[in-house]
Amino acid sequence: MGKKLESNFTNMVVVLFAISLIASAGVGYVYTLTQEPIAKAAQAKQQQAISNVVPGEFDNDPTADMWTKEIDGGVLEFYPAKKGGELVGTAVKTFSNNGFNGYIEIMAGFKPDGSIYDYSVLKNNETPGLGSKMNDWFREGEKRDVRGKTPGTAGLKVSKDGGDIDAITAATISSRAFLDAINRAAAALQGADATSGATQQNQ
Repeated sequence: MGKKLESNFTNMVVVLFAISLIASAGVGYVYTLTQEPIAKAAQAKQQQAISNVVPGEFDNDPTADMWTKEIDGGVLEFYPAKKGGELVGTAVKTFSNNGFNGYIEIMAGFKPDGSIYDYSVLKNNETPGLGSKMNDWFREGEKRDVRGKTPGTAGLKVSKDGGDIDAITAATISSRAFLDAINRAAAALQGADATSGATQQNQ
Protein backbone atom coordinates (compact mmCIF):
# COMPACT_ATOMS: atom_id res chain seq x y z
CA MET A 1 0.00 0.00 0.00
CA GLY A 2 1.36 3.44 -0.94
CA LYS A 3 2.35 5.85 1.70
CA LYS A 4 -0.47 8.15 2.75
CA LEU A 5 0.18 11.77 1.87
CA GLU A 6 0.85 13.67 5.06
CA SER A 7 -1.71 16.34 5.75
CA ASN A 8 0.19 19.56 6.26
CA PHE A 9 0.19 23.09 4.89
CA THR A 10 2.83 22.41 2.22
CA ASN A 11 0.99 19.40 0.83
CA MET A 12 -2.31 21.31 0.78
CA VAL A 13 -0.71 24.15 -1.17
CA VAL A 14 0.78 21.69 -3.69
CA VAL A 15 -2.58 19.96 -4.18
CA LEU A 16 -4.45 23.25 -4.59
CA PHE A 17 -1.85 24.47 -7.07
CA ALA A 18 -2.17 21.28 -9.10
CA ILE A 19 -5.96 21.55 -9.14
CA SER A 20 -5.76 25.19 -10.21
CA LEU A 21 -3.28 24.36 -12.95
CA ILE A 22 -5.49 21.58 -14.34
CA ALA A 23 -8.59 23.81 -14.18
CA SER A 24 -6.80 26.66 -15.93
CA ALA A 25 -5.58 24.33 -18.65
CA GLY A 26 -9.14 23.06 -19.14
CA VAL A 27 -10.57 26.57 -19.40
CA GLY A 28 -7.85 27.56 -21.86
CA TYR A 29 -8.56 24.49 -24.00
CA VAL A 30 -12.31 25.18 -24.08
CA TYR A 31 -11.64 28.84 -24.93
CA THR A 32 -9.39 27.80 -27.83
CA LEU A 33 -12.07 25.44 -29.13
CA THR A 34 -14.90 27.99 -28.92
CA GLN A 35 -13.07 31.22 -29.83
CA GLU A 36 -13.27 30.79 -33.60
CA PRO A 37 -16.94 29.63 -33.74
CA ILE A 38 -17.97 32.54 -31.48
CA ALA A 39 -16.09 35.04 -33.66
CA LYS A 40 -17.67 33.59 -36.81
CA ALA A 41 -21.14 33.73 -35.28
CA ALA A 42 -20.63 37.36 -34.25
CA GLN A 43 -19.40 38.23 -37.73
CA ALA A 44 -22.38 36.51 -39.34
CA LYS A 45 -24.78 38.33 -37.01
CA GLN A 46 -23.22 41.67 -37.88
CA GLN A 47 -23.29 40.91 -41.61
CA GLN A 48 -26.98 40.05 -41.31
CA ALA A 49 -27.65 43.30 -39.44
CA ILE A 50 -25.94 45.24 -42.24
CA SER A 51 -27.99 43.41 -44.88
CA ASN A 52 -31.20 44.17 -42.99
CA VAL A 53 -30.69 47.93 -42.80
CA VAL A 54 -29.41 48.92 -46.25
CA PRO A 55 -31.61 49.14 -49.35
CA GLY A 56 -31.41 46.57 -52.13
CA GLU A 57 -28.60 44.13 -52.80
CA PHE A 58 -24.89 44.82 -52.68
CA ASP A 59 -21.93 42.96 -54.14
CA ASN A 60 -19.07 44.26 -52.03
CA ASP A 61 -18.01 43.29 -48.52
CA PRO A 62 -19.01 46.23 -46.32
CA THR A 63 -16.89 44.94 -43.45
CA ALA A 64 -13.78 45.09 -45.65
CA ASP A 65 -14.58 48.71 -46.58
CA MET A 66 -15.49 49.70 -43.02
CA TRP A 67 -14.20 52.96 -41.57
CA THR A 68 -14.57 54.50 -38.14
CA LYS A 69 -15.00 57.87 -36.50
CA GLU A 70 -14.50 58.82 -32.87
CA ILE A 71 -17.32 60.95 -31.53
CA ASP A 72 -18.77 61.78 -28.11
CA GLY A 73 -16.34 59.50 -26.33
CA GLY A 74 -17.14 56.47 -28.47
CA VAL A 75 -16.46 55.03 -31.91
CA LEU A 76 -18.94 54.80 -34.78
CA GLU A 77 -18.42 52.15 -37.46
CA PHE A 78 -19.49 52.84 -41.05
CA TYR A 79 -20.18 50.02 -43.50
CA PRO A 80 -20.66 51.25 -47.10
CA ALA A 81 -22.75 48.87 -49.24
CA LYS A 82 -22.12 49.07 -52.99
CA LYS A 83 -23.34 47.42 -56.15
CA GLY A 84 -21.24 47.69 -59.28
CA GLY A 85 -19.09 50.21 -57.47
CA GLU A 86 -22.05 52.49 -56.75
CA LEU A 87 -23.09 53.23 -53.18
CA VAL A 88 -26.56 51.84 -52.39
CA GLY A 89 -26.54 52.61 -48.68
CA THR A 90 -24.45 52.86 -45.54
CA ALA A 91 -24.92 50.92 -42.32
CA VAL A 92 -23.68 52.73 -39.22
CA LYS A 93 -23.07 51.01 -35.90
CA THR A 94 -23.97 53.79 -33.52
CA PHE A 95 -24.64 54.22 -29.81
CA SER A 96 -26.09 56.27 -26.99
CA ASN A 97 -25.10 56.31 -23.34
CA ASN A 98 -28.39 57.94 -22.36
CA GLY A 99 -30.71 54.95 -22.14
CA PHE A 100 -32.76 54.39 -19.00
CA ASN A 101 -30.25 51.69 -18.09
CA GLY A 102 -27.27 53.21 -19.89
CA TYR A 103 -25.64 52.06 -23.11
CA ILE A 104 -27.56 51.08 -26.24
CA GLU A 105 -26.11 50.08 -29.62
CA ILE A 106 -27.92 50.28 -32.94
CA MET A 107 -27.13 49.45 -36.56
CA ALA A 108 -28.75 52.27 -38.54
CA GLY A 109 -29.06 52.11 -42.30
CA PHE A 110 -29.08 55.19 -44.52
CA LYS A 111 -29.81 55.68 -48.19
CA PRO A 112 -27.29 57.67 -50.25
CA ASP A 113 -29.53 60.76 -49.85
CA GLY A 114 -29.13 60.58 -46.06
CA SER A 115 -32.63 59.35 -45.25
CA ILE A 116 -33.15 56.41 -42.89
CA TYR A 117 -33.82 53.07 -44.56
CA ASP A 118 -34.09 50.81 -41.51
CA TYR A 119 -32.45 49.95 -38.20
CA SER A 120 -31.59 47.02 -35.96
CA VAL A 121 -31.09 47.22 -32.19
CA LEU A 122 -27.90 45.31 -31.37
CA LYS A 123 -27.58 45.87 -27.61
CA ASN A 124 -29.79 47.36 -24.93
CA ASN A 125 -30.49 46.88 -21.24
CA GLU A 126 -33.78 48.76 -21.24
CA THR A 127 -36.76 47.60 -19.21
CA PRO A 128 -38.47 44.56 -20.79
CA GLY A 129 -41.88 45.49 -22.15
CA LEU A 130 -41.07 49.21 -22.04
CA GLY A 131 -37.79 50.59 -23.39
CA SER A 132 -36.98 47.27 -25.02
CA LYS A 133 -39.88 47.92 -27.42
CA MET A 134 -37.47 50.07 -29.45
CA ASN A 135 -36.71 46.89 -31.40
CA ASP A 136 -39.97 47.40 -33.31
CA TRP A 137 -41.65 50.58 -32.05
CA PHE A 138 -39.97 52.99 -34.46
CA ARG A 139 -41.17 51.07 -37.52
CA GLU A 140 -44.85 51.08 -36.61
CA GLY A 141 -47.45 53.81 -37.07
CA GLU A 142 -47.24 57.12 -38.86
CA LYS A 143 -45.94 59.07 -35.86
CA ARG A 144 -43.49 56.40 -34.73
CA ASP A 145 -41.87 55.32 -37.98
CA VAL A 146 -38.41 56.85 -38.49
CA ARG A 147 -37.91 55.18 -41.86
CA GLY A 148 -37.79 57.57 -44.78
CA LYS A 149 -37.03 60.52 -42.53
CA THR A 150 -33.84 62.53 -42.86
CA PRO A 151 -32.24 63.42 -39.51
CA GLY A 152 -31.62 67.14 -39.12
CA THR A 153 -34.51 68.08 -41.40
CA ALA A 154 -37.46 66.00 -40.21
CA GLY A 155 -37.87 66.79 -36.51
CA LEU A 156 -36.27 63.55 -35.39
CA LYS A 157 -37.04 64.11 -31.72
CA VAL A 158 -39.80 62.85 -29.47
CA SER A 159 -42.98 64.93 -29.54
CA LYS A 160 -42.44 66.00 -25.90
CA ASP A 161 -39.29 67.76 -27.11
CA GLY A 162 -41.03 69.41 -30.05
CA GLY A 163 -40.25 66.68 -32.57
CA ASP A 164 -42.36 64.51 -34.83
CA ILE A 165 -41.84 61.10 -33.21
CA ASP A 166 -44.16 59.51 -30.65
CA ALA A 167 -42.12 58.12 -27.76
CA ILE A 168 -42.56 54.57 -26.51
CA THR A 169 -45.38 54.62 -23.96
CA ALA A 170 -43.92 55.11 -20.46
CA ALA A 171 -40.38 54.99 -21.86
CA THR A 172 -39.53 58.52 -23.01
CA ILE A 173 -35.91 58.25 -21.82
CA SER A 174 -35.34 55.10 -23.88
CA SER A 175 -36.95 56.77 -26.89
CA ARG A 176 -34.71 59.82 -26.56
CA ALA A 177 -31.67 57.55 -26.36
CA PHE A 178 -32.72 55.67 -29.49
CA LEU A 179 -33.12 58.90 -31.45
CA ASP A 180 -29.88 60.23 -29.98
CA ALA A 181 -28.04 57.24 -31.47
CA ILE A 182 -29.72 57.67 -34.86
CA ASN A 183 -29.01 61.40 -34.99
CA ARG A 184 -25.39 60.86 -33.95
CA ALA A 185 -24.89 58.43 -36.84
CA ALA A 186 -26.55 60.75 -39.34
CA ALA A 187 -24.56 63.80 -38.26
CA ALA A 188 -21.28 61.92 -38.55
CA LEU A 189 -22.26 60.49 -41.93
CA GLN A 190 -23.27 63.89 -43.31
CA GLY A 191 -19.83 65.26 -42.49
CA ALA A 192 -17.92 62.55 -44.31
CA ASP A 193 -17.64 60.82 -47.64
CA ALA A 194 -19.86 57.77 -47.22
CA THR A 195 -17.52 55.63 -49.31
CA SER A 196 -14.10 56.53 -47.95
CA GLY A 197 -14.80 58.25 -44.67
CA ALA A 198 -12.83 61.31 -45.71
CA THR A 199 -14.16 64.52 -44.22
CA GLN A 200 -15.97 66.62 -46.80
CA GLN A 201 -14.92 70.21 -47.21
CA ASN A 202 -17.41 72.98 -47.93
CA GLN A 203 -17.02 74.43 -51.41
